[in-house]
Amino acid sequence: MRTYQHPDLSTVTIEHALHALSDPVRLDIVRQLDREVEASCAALDGGRPKSSMSHHFRVLRAAGLVHTRIAGVQHMNTLRRDEVDKRFPGLLDAVLGVKG
Repeated sequence: MRTYQHPDLSTVTIEHALHALSDPVRLDIVRQLDREVEASCAALDGGRPKSSMSHHFRVLRAAGLVHTRIAGVQHMNTLRRDEVDKRFPGLLDAVLGVKG
């Protein structure tokens, strides 16, 4: 069974996280996951091609922002909110426009 690699956030730099969040599609994925907690790739694709979405999820995983688990034929995604908040306090709130 295929599994995905998820980096230890201590190895992720702020530049890497910001790069991942700089793309509007990836930022939209993160926003949706922040609201929905968990969602399939299909629920997050917005009608975009699968190959394009695979790239975006790969970038988000590599930046430590998203965790993807395989559930049957679906890939379920969650935002690594608690871990990201510990590593980069306030980053997601600032980028997502969350008011404290």
